[in-house]
Amino acid sequence: MSIKSVPEGYLVDIRPQGRDGKRIRKRFKTKSEAQQFERWVIATEHNKEWVDRPADNRPLSELIDLWWRYHGQTLKSGEVARKKLQKMDARMGYPIARQVTKALFSEYRAMRLQAGRLPNTVNHEHDLLGGVFSVLIELGHYHHAHPLKDIKKIKLVERAMGYLTQAEISDVLTALSNDNLKVVKLCLATGARWSEAANLRREDVLASRVTYINTKNGKNRTVPISAELCRQLTNGVNRGPLFRDLDYLLVRDVIKSVAPDLPTGQAVHVFRHTFASHFMMSGGNILALQKILGHYNIQQTMTYAHFAPDYLSDAVRFNPLENLLSAA
Repeated sequence: MSIKSVPEGYLVDIRPQGRDGKRIRKRFKTKSEAQQFERWVIATEHNKEWVDRPADNRPLSELIDLWWRYHGQTLKSGEVARKKLQKMDARMGYPIARQVTKALFSEYRAMRLQAGRLPNTVNHEHDLLGGVFSVLIELGHYHHAHPLKDIKKIKLVERAMGYLTQAEISDVLTALSNDNLKVVKLCLATGARWSEAANLRREDVLASRVTYINTKNGKNRTVPISAELCRQLTNGVNRGPLFRDLDYLLVRDVIKSVAPDLPTGQAVHVFRHTFASHFMMSGGNILALQKILGHYNIQQTMTYAHFAPDYLSDAVRFNPLENLLSAA
């Protein structure tokens, strides 16, 4: 046997290339560690490229554990992603690695859509599972073709994006008070996500500048605010959390009562859309908006470009018909 029980634990003693090949010996405290090492050695030391590699009989759950060990735990939302992957594994019936194919994932995707999951959610799961194989292939822990590489994600229909008018903003502010009012003002003034504003500490607001840390993309960003708003936010707080008495459900209900026709699913995120929309309508620069919102890609920010007063106005000025009319 290639794994032997010894007084100090378990000894892996293996010649992955055959009787005349290199001998590898390594001792581990637990049998599971020894088994994982044995499988890794067999995969990485197999140098007969003209011979098909043996099928990967590891369960998908083991690949998820390896992904977590070598990559997932370094991510900000790694634990959330890990739990989602484990749920996906369960829904697929705990397959082994070689059973994860285009056909299996296509069936899984159809099942999720039939269960009422949104295409965007299914695409996110596609990215999560595909990421497991991508990382393990890159790090040398998976030696077969990427099973999801050539599967196209579901084409999404661009959703309507709502925002509050000036009158609706006034109504929302009038209906709120205390910390709820402060956080809403902050979101409207800086384009912050609700969670970013709600988790601010006094130390993050200095000299009329707000610094958001632990953001969605992992990068800090600083946005200036007025001296008056800075005074309102920090009044009476010397250190620690700025807001201690927030009621998310109350704020959400106020939004629904003031603007009942907003697109489904936006809730308090409408404050971020409202900031960006009014920023562009007032003549703001799209590149500046990207920095304020903390978007990683300018394409995300371009969603708001059509709010600019001069958006696509060159189509009127520079089209060939206009030139003819001007010459007439």
